[in-house]
Amino acid sequence: MSGIPLVVAEEVAQALAEGRAVVALESNVITHGLPFPDNAATAVEVESAVRKGGAVPATIGVAGGRLLIGMGEADIERFAATPGIPKAGNRDLPVVLARGGLGATTVASSLVAAELAGIPFFASAGIGGVHRGAQTTMDVSADLIQFTRSRVAVVCAGAKNILDLGLTLEYLETQGVPLVAYRSADFPAFYCASSGLRSPHRIDDPDVVARVVEHHWAAGGRGVVITSPPRPEDAVDPEVAESAVRAALAAAERDGVKGNAITKYLMRAVDEATGGRTSQANMAVLISTAETGGVLAAAHARHRSALR
Repeated sequence: MSGIPLVVAEEVAQALAEGRAVVALESNVITHGLPFPDNAATAVEVESAVRKGGAVPATIGVAGGRLLIGMGEADIERFAATPGIPKAGNRDLPVVLARGGLGATTVASSLVAAELAGIPFFASAGIGGVHRGAQTTMDVSADLIQFTRSRVAVVCAGAKNILDLGLTLEYLETQGVPLVAYRSADFPAFYCASSGLRSPHRIDDPDVVARVVEHHWAAGGRGVVITSPPRPEDAVDPEVAESAVRAALAAAERDGVKGNAITKYLMRAVDEATGGRTSQANMAVLISTAETGGVLAAAHARHRSALR
């Protein structure tokens, strides 16, 4: 017993019992992303993309001291329409659970919930990483730490280009977290198809990805990071994005923005500098990554079934 009550949606519970593919999704993108009702509509689109890929979606949230493992339309609507829902990262998750209110899970806390529920795959548009200037600020995303703790494969479009992506890759290597680029040679930068950095491994076959995940777990490992770049028609030019990031960083320093506020500030500034191009790409990559997550989770479920 985990000691944390789980409310598992019927469809999710049935899929897990039958050994079918399930993909966990965070709820923070609903509460802290687009305004209502666009946030609800996008959440439904993301779930539909997981289904298109061949898996059952399980959007995760906190309500009434319990973890919701899979949301119905009413739950999505409530999370989308309710203002002020706190972000429940892995550090804050026990506090939000104890208080008994609503909470929106991040990448890191969704991994905690997914493992408790027995869901082996999670999909997100982008992961956190090592921030620029971390040599002095020590600002490293909790996502990277959680990859070393949760036995869950993470499908994403890399990390946001507001981060130090070189140090992010170094950190993953140091912690022994396998990094696989699916059908791409480079590590993507969220809404940019490439960060300019090579991924250590490229794999084009979903069945091989499934075997990588199982071998890592059999060897006692925990998280696996699998990247999938945005579609060419959705991607933002890396030079345009980097120019906008540098300007945003200078503005943040001028305005004294630090700590937890920096990511939101930078993302908003970059979006304004690109005329809304990055927010459009953000929405597109949420959907494309969810579909890829469904494809890879389905391959993994087939692999596990064959081993029985």
